[in-house]
Amino acid sequence: MNDLFSTGPEILPARKLSGRVSGLFEARAGDFVTAPSAELNVTFDGIVGDFHAGPTRKSGGREPWYPRGTEMRNERQLSILAPDELVQVAAGMGLAELRAEWIGGNMLIDGIPSLSMLPPRTLIFFENGVTLKVDGQNAPCKIAGRSIGEHAGTADHTATALDFVRVSRRMRGIVAWVEKPGTIGNGEKVDVRIPDIGFIAPEACARPGIVANDQAGPVPAASVAGESGSRCKSGTCPTL
Repeated sequence: MNDLFSTGPEILPARKLSGRVSGLFEARAGDFVTAPSAELNVTFDGIVGDFHAGPTRKSGGREPWYPRGTEMRNERQLSILAPDELVQVAAGMGLAELRAEWIGGNMLIDGIPSLSMLPPRTLIFFENGVTLKVDGQNAPCKIAGRSIGEHAGTADHTATALDFVRVSRRMRGIVAWVEKPGTIGNGEKVDVRIPDIGFIAPEACARPGIVANDQAGPVPAASVAGESGSRCKSGTCPTL
């Protein structure tokens, strides 16, 4: 067995950040596209009445270790986005704007630097009592990209979909599940608690049997912000 920590892991200490909810959205029209909402009522199943609500979901192309359609824990009950990252993605795609609703966002949070890089196990505390736990990054997919093309009125929806996958990686927001239910209101303050993060030394990734990811620098021991797969059709997006 390879000892990944023979040289000692690098540990980033836990830290706290603060932000504010700047938009809330629900998917109630039978697909993943969302619409603005004044508040979100969340239970242990997710947002009440939302397209992605439920304690479980069906596996898809992002879970090749299961047969497609396998029932599994729904760790992607909510999609959380950052306004500044949406602006960057829109600019990279040559679009005037990119709305959270077009890609199934449930929430916008302002004030958290590099929100998409919040690691798994991060806790998001809302001032009215709700707590969400981050599962990881929401990896972009072509279905959400095609939705952007349709809403933005681009000439080639397929090209737009591919652009979205290319440009939005690591800026596509995060997915989370409900740890403590309640009601989330627009404008609420949020407190974010990031756990300790341990990194595998780069040289460990060159050893037999160890596969590094595509990021430069040290590889997280338990994924810095593990991509959770796209959420646009509850796991039915194809593997890209």
